Amino acid sequence: MHRIRRILVAVKDPHARAQPAVAKGAQLAEAFGARLELFHRVTAPIHVDPSLAPGIDLDALQREQCAVIATRLERIAARIHNDSISVTTHTEWGYPIHEAIVRRARKIRADLIVAERHAGKRHAKWLLRFTDWELLRLADCPVLVVKTGRPYRKPTILAAIDPGHAHAKPTRLDDGILAAAAALQSRLRGELHAMHVFQPTPILAAESASGGFEIAAQLEQDAEDAAQKRFAQALRGQPVPPRNRHLVLGQPIDAIPATARATRAAVVVMGAISRSGIRRLFIGNTAEQVLDELPCDVLVIKPARPARRTARRNP
Repeated sequence: MHRIRRILVAVKDPHARAQPAVAKGAQLAEAFGARLELFHRVTAPIHVDPSLAPGIDLDALQREQCAVIATRLERIAARIHNDSISVTTHTEWGYPIHEAIVRRARKIRADLIVAERHAGKRHAKWLLRFTDWELLRLADCPVLVVKTGRPYRKPTILAAIDPGHAHAKPTRLDDGILAAAAALQSRLRGELHAMHVFQPTPILAAESASGGFEIAAQLEQDAEDAAQKRFAQALRGQPVPPRNRHLVLGQPIDAIPATARATRAAVVVMGAISRSGIRRLFIGNTAEQVLDELPCDVLVIKPARPARRTARRNP
């Protein structure tokens, strides 16, 4: 993450007046000295009268629509181009969007994908799962999900780590999260915070329910001491001052958004692991659960893994 050379910005709507993902991609490209590509996958359906179909060149219609979008992307690129940023554009036809983004990122060897959030609270959760979540699941490189239009001005970067690995995340993932957060903080001249959410043990909860409050209090203190020790070990050698270290008792889905609000974080950096099949349908990882609740942008880091082939699908 500290060596970002190529950034792929997935442009959600080339016709939109505001382009927060493009603006932030450009800001990061300038900060890291990276190349920037604006990418859009044209998925608009073409409606054809069956009686006229034999005389219609569908490929020509697709090329025409792609040309219109390509012109829009060039105009967007012209607005952000300067001596510090090298900007290119690319347009393709096909679906689904998340697979197209991943394929393009692999082709240009992107070190970072910047994508505007595709769904909000007014949308069904399945829609979020099959756009933002699927992009996070398939991408090989870090993904910055842009949720606000506010530019980064000496931003607070909050790294959410899990030293106890309570959520089945690999040990080295925390190192990647902290490295990415520190790189952002340094390049954007912001402030680095770190947090760790620890949860009460089942024994603690059982003792509280049965009235053993003194035992429960001692168990909670023991759990906090152990979490504090793990947290301190994980942050050893990291540029996070004591006042910016947040150890929180609770559930990640509540604690991470609350801490982000309390620290006025501009970006929360957190990890995600890929799941597939029936397990993915019923068990969302922490990043998926928290994504919709956070009031800021989210940078998702994943464990290193071999690149997988994503086959092209056309309508």
